This record gives sequence, structure tokens and C-alpha cells, in this order.
Amino acid sequence: MKRRTALMRLGTVLGPAAIGAALLALAPVGAAAQDIAPVGDPLDVALTTGPLLPDEVLRSSALTFPSILESFEREAAARSDQLSADGAFDLMLKGEYYDRLTGFYSGGFGKVEARQPLRPYGAEVFGSYRVSNGTFPTYENYDYTNQLGEVKVGALFSLLRNRDIDSRRFAIEDTRLAASQARLDVMLVQLNVQHEALRAYWRWVGAGEEIRVFEELLEIAEARQIGLTREVNEGARARIALTENEQNLLRRRSLLEEAKRNFLTAANSLGFYLRGSDGRMVIPTREMLPDLSRMKAIAPVEQLVATPLSDVIQSRPELQTFKLALERANNRVALRRNDLEPSLNASVELSRDFGQIGPGGPGFDSTDTVVGLTFSVPLQRRTARGAVQRAEAELRETELRQRRIADQITTEVGNILVNLNTALKQADLADAEVKQANQMVQAERTRFRLGAGDFFFVNQREETAANAQINAIRAELAGRLAEASYNAATMNLGALGLE
Repeated sequence: MKRRTALMRLGTVLGPAAIGAALLALAPVGAAAQDIAPVGDPLDVALTTGPLLPDEVLRSSALTFPSILESFEREAAARSDQLSADGAFDLMLKGEYYDRLTGFYSGGFGKVEARQPLRPYGAEVFGSYRVSNGTFPTYENYDYTNQLGEVKVGALFSLLRNRDIDSRRFAIEDTRLAASQARLDVMLVQLNVQHEALRAYWRWVGAGEEIRVFEELLEIAEARQIGLTREVNEGARARIALTENEQNLLRRRSLLEEAKRNFLTAANSLGFYLRGSDGRMVIPTREMLPDLSRMKAIAPVEQLVATPLSDVIQSRPELQTFKLALERANNRVALRRNDLEPSLNASVELSRDFGQIGPGGPGFDSTDTVVGLTFSVPLQRRTARGAVQRAEAELRETELRQRRIADQITTEVGNILVNLNTALKQADLADAEVKQANQMVQAERTRFRLGAGDFFFVNQREETAANAQINAIRAELAGRLAEASYNAATMNLGALGLE
């Protein structure tokens, strides 16, 4: 869109690149989440010269904003939990030494054993080596070995409870899903921060443009004051005209001070996201305002809605997080149902002694194969049933919340499109209003110079034109913010500086 007068230089301002306050990319979240990471080196905004562009703001906030860095630390913590859960299946080595220092019997032994838990069937395999020396009492007869010792290997299996899932395997899967959720949380934080950073940027730009309008309005009144003073001194005009213009000066100075206050507030808000390489906030100044005439126009609505919204919404990280949450809830239900099963465990052992027969006699000079079964079950199982019911209720709650969030996102995206379409139309109407208001100002000034006009109407036309320019700036700003929100809702990573 063209920008009307010099006052309104809010020309084809606020381009889609900046409005990038949108959030996320239209790629599926599962894939996109794997690509989100800090990219590049922080921009030292404090050392930049010239206009501040939206891409610089996005880069600064993406690389230095504390909440984004915090989210990466939370993800690192989640990855650490995953590593800890994997430790449940670490190889375990155990050593044991036993000896008699005094007494009738002299028997002692040394033993080393390795155990490796396995995921299938909750199995565990083990191997050990034991060697004894001396004599043992009858009740310790088991401790005898041949002179070169005994080698034993075996395995344990769960046939009912803990066969398909147990607390260890559940923890591994749960921490893996939690780490994926943490990754999606990183994306959400990045998107929200970038979105808010862009909104702060465009509010700052709009506030700067409003100052220019009120400054020009004040300059007109100040220039007129000089001319009126000369005419009053020469007797060509009544002093009341000078007094009336002084009143206009006071009102316009008040409007300018209010605009300056709004600009400083907007600059402080932008400084919250705009940071130097050391992470400290940088408050932008008026000298850093961009040349709006060189910035891209808002993308047409038809271009924005090229991708089906249903596909975009399903890719939102919130819904992807819910998918992971549902998977975690289903795993929790499976774990609790596992507790209802009776425990039936099987074991098998194979042992062999080597070397000359020891004091234990020939009974130890053989290969022994031993199998065993153990069975147990709580008869009432109230604890397990209560845990199952709770897990199932939490699963249903998550499913309902997922449906609500999906509907909420759909509604929000629809409203954003309505706001964007309306903002674009209002911006066009504001442009037309500015042109007409400027024509009326020129006409009234001409009449006033020719003596056919009234000073009151000249001032009124000028302020009406200024108000039209302010409305045009705000209409443009509304369009930029709506575009940013739409890009955020549809996950446009490029517009957010996250690619």
C-alpha cells in the first residue's frame, strides 16, 4: 500500500519479514522440533548504527532472551533424566570375599559376578566365577568348589507381571517422551518470544511515526505563530487570532508530549527483547527508527491461507505435545495394569567346576543345570486397581484437553484471519481519508490566505488531517500485528528468524 503524505510515511511499512511475529514453520512439528536450535552469533545491538530492522530484533531475542535459554536448559535436564533411566540396564559387577581367620574350619572363598538386565521379558542374564579353599561346615557345604573354581551362567525371565513392561522400561520410554516434549517446549518458547518481540518492534515503529505527525503539526502552528505575531504587530490582524493560535500551540505540544511518552514506553518494551551480545537490554532510540518506505507490504490474505489450516493446526507444537502426553498416559495405564498381573518368574542356571576335586568331594565335579519357578499374587489387589483407575482417568482428561485446545486453536486462527482482513481494508480506507483530509487542509489554507476563510477552520482541518494520519498509522499497525499473529499461529519459522 502506498503511504500518503510525508507526515504519514507509514508507507508500505511493516513487511511480512518483520511481521514475522508469527511463530513456527508449516513443517510438521515432529520434524521441525528437531531443527530448532540457537543459530549464529548474537548481534551486538549496542554497537549497531543506522536503522533497526526487524530481522535484527528477531536475531537478538532468539539468541539472548533469557526464557529461550532457560528452555534449552530444561531440555538438557530432560535429556539427563533419559540418560539416568537408561542406567537401569547398566551392566553390574559384584565382588565378594569370605574367609575364616580362626576356628576349627578354615574354609573361605572369593566370588565375582556380572549381571546384565535385558528389556525383553524383563529378563536378566548373569555369569559368575567362584573359587574356594579350606574346609566348610556341613551347613556351608554349598561353598565348596574344585581347585580351579566354579563357573556359573544363568538367566531370569518374567512370564506374567513385568513381561511386557515394568518400572524400568516404563521410565526409559517416559523420559524419552518427556525429552521430546521438552524439545517442543523449546519451540513454543521461541515462537512466543519471537512473536512478542515483533509485536513490541512494530508498536515502537508505530509510536515513532505518531511522534513525526505531531511534530509536523506543532511546527505548522509555530511557523504560523511567527507570521501572526508579525501581522498583529503591523495591525493587519486582531490579537485574538494570536491568542487562539497560542492555545493551539499548547494543545499540540501536549499531544506531542503524550506521543513521546508512548514512544519511550514502547522503546522500553522493545528493549526487553532487544539485547546485546552480553544479554543486557538495549533501549532503542529514535535515531534507530527504520525507513518504512523500504519495507515490504503486508502479504495478501490469499497468499497467507495458501496452506490448508487443518494441516497447519495439526502440526502445532501444542497438539504434538498432547500426542506425546497421550502416549505417556497410555504407558502409565499399561504399567498400572501390569501391577494387576500375578508374578510368575522363571530361572535357569548352568554351573560347572574345574580342576582337581576339592574337599567337597566328587559331588561337585559335575555340570549342573537348574530351573525354577516362583509365583505370587496379592488376593485383593486394591492398590493396583486404584492406580489403574487413576491412570485411566488421567488419560481421559488428557484426551478431552487435547480436543479443547485443538478447537481453541482453530477458533483463534479464524479470528486472526478476520482481524487481518479487516485491518487491511481499514488501512485502505485510512489512506483515502488521509488524502481527502490533506485536500481539505490545502483548500482551507487557500481560503484563509485570500481572506475568505476562518482561522478556526484552518486549525480544525489541520488537526483532522493529523488524526487521519494517526488512524492510518494505527490501522497499518493493526495489520502488522494481525499478520504477525497469523504467522505465529501457522508456524512460519522464517518470518520469526528461527530458520
